[in-house]
Amino acid sequence: MKRQRDKEGEESPQGPAMPQKEHLWLHKFLGEWTFEGTATMEPDQAPVEFRGSEKVRSLGEIWILAEGEGEMPGCGTATTLMTLGYDPQKNRFLGTWVGSMMTHLWVYDGTLDAGGTVLTLNTLGPDQEGKLIKFKDVIEFKSADHRVLTSHLLGGDGAWFGFMTANYRRRK
Repeated sequence: MKRQRDKEGEESPQGPAMPQKEHLWLHKFLGEWTFEGTATMEPDQAPVEFRGSEKVRSLGEIWILAEGEGEMPGCGTATTLMTLGYDPQKNRFLGTWVGSMMTHLWVYDGTLDAGGTVLTLNTLGPDQEGKLIKFKDVIEFKSADHRVLTSHLLGGDGAWFGFMTANYRRRK
């Protein structure tokens, strides 16, 4: 991580972290968004529609905080908070996600594709019986004002199952 330099030009362990290009990439999220999407609650059921809004702000230039509110499938009105940052030592995007409709803290660890448009965030979460299984959220920027979030879980057969897709469109 780039650090401030002291008067002799040596790196100082004190002082603020300097934003890297990956931190600045996260600024694509900043602003006010609306979202609408569909989720499949059970494999044999029809998808459920949902919608809401999200405000994304920065915490310094290192982290972003995304605060969402809307109708969540099977949960009614809910609020959510996602944090995202980048750890240059690990060369990984890190973050968390929490929602008012559940007690689980989702911890993200992910990577950005070579084209700089798709962020894949891996995490562990509870299945229907409460057992922790692998999930991934994939965020793709289609344009500066449109991004798509798809959520997947790893099934017992070793295949990823996409259970939720949401389109986010920038308001401001």
